[in-house]
Amino acid sequence: MDLKISRTLSIPSSELKWNFSRSSGPGGQHVNTTDSRVELSWSVFDSRALSAWQRQRLIDKLGGKLNRGVLTIASSQERSQWRNRIDAQERLIEIVQAAFAPDSPVRKQTKPTRGSVKRRLTSKANRSSTKALRRRPPMD
Repeated sequence: MDLKISRTLSIPSSELKWNFSRSSGPGGQHVNTTDSRVELSWSVFDSRALSAWQRQRLIDKLGGKLNRGVLTIASSQERSQWRNRIDAQERLIEIVQAAFAPDSPVRKQTKPTRGSVKRRLTSKANRSSTKALRRRPPMD
């Protein structure tokens, strides 16, 4: 079954690689016998589901999370392998959707108004004079 990212993008299940291992954490004796930890790997470089633009966008946005072009997600939160598989798939979907989300607009810097600058300087002068009155008078 393909992993649906959006209406236009889905990752074929043949491109997803699963690795299972023993998990640490809760589970008692059960955790020592069950391979419940899940690693989901997806090669962004080799994916046929991506266009050139999509591939470049993912490489730019996920640069720190990619290892030789492969995005790997590990999940060992749950006690069962099945729930960890679902968790890893959901996290992969969230990461890819976040990479394709539009960039937030850059904030346009504004200049403080003349009135706000005047109020700030007046306030500073008042504070300075208040502190000056607290000082010991000079000895002449």
